[in-house]
Amino acid sequence: MRILITGGHGMLGRTLQANWHVTHTLAVADLPEVDVTDPDSLRAAFDGFRPEVVVHCAAKTNVDACESDREGAFRLNAEGSANVARACAEHGARLLAISTDYVFAGDRPDDRSEDDPTAPKTVYGASKLAGEEAIRALCPNHVIARTAWLYGPGGPSFVHAILRQARANPDAPLRVVDDQRGNPTSTLALADALTAFLARPTLRGTFHVTCEGTVSWCGFAREILRLAGLGTPVQPCSSADYPRPAPRPAWSALSKAKLAACGLPPMPDWQEALAHAFAVGL
Repeated sequence: MRILITGGHGMLGRTLQANWHVTHTLAVADLPEVDVTDPDSLRAAFDGFRPEVVVHCAAKTNVDACESDREGAFRLNAEGSANVARACAEHGARLLAISTDYVFAGDRPDDRSEDDPTAPKTVYGASKLAGEEAIRALCPNHVIARTAWLYGPGGPSFVHAILRQARANPDAPLRVVDDQRGNPTSTLALADALTAFLARPTLRGTFHVTCEGTVSWCGFAREILRLAGLGTPVQPCSSADYPRPAPRPAWSALSKAKLAACGLPPMPDWQEALAHAFAVGL
């Protein structure tokens, strides 16, 4: 297939390129050459490459930075997504778009399904939800893949931050939040899921695509250090001890029942996926 990857220089985009460069013809739409917030720039990329599929990874993902730059967040996450969706519809391309658990409030201790009401509590979540709504309105031939707690080769990610801090000062305890739970998800596992979507060209709609199993950030940090062979102690703390500009969801876990119902491969357990990522190389 001819696949255009927006935000292709980012962490997920790099993983997709590594996985697909042999089996598909790829093009990357990323700054400075292509700006998804500029319809003319995007149109030129589509006209020059004529993609059959577009994987839309481009986004403003710094959750705290979005709080202080609402205009920028909505420009990229909402208007940029609308531009991509419109271009896909005009060119007859299928759209696979990456979204987030932050479209939910994250205040209920259960796994959210695709049909649960959205209620973002952050600018980031609101801007991503606006992007989802634009995609649904403008490009019927779409898949929206919501993911969470993403990490992968090359980073940047929570995994890389923990390893960097531990290696810089191995004996200094790390204080990590223990009252937020979610599904750590590797770009490698997400790329496999997107490959499965490619093999189902008639499949449309919104899907949750995170690894199975839940853990707190504290528990996640401990498993990262264990796999890295580092003995740095990890001390649990509360969200109140680590205030951030954007509130974090207490429960980010997403239900993957829809994947099974549609006959798609199951996502791996988060510990299995993390061990695989270490084996491949982070």
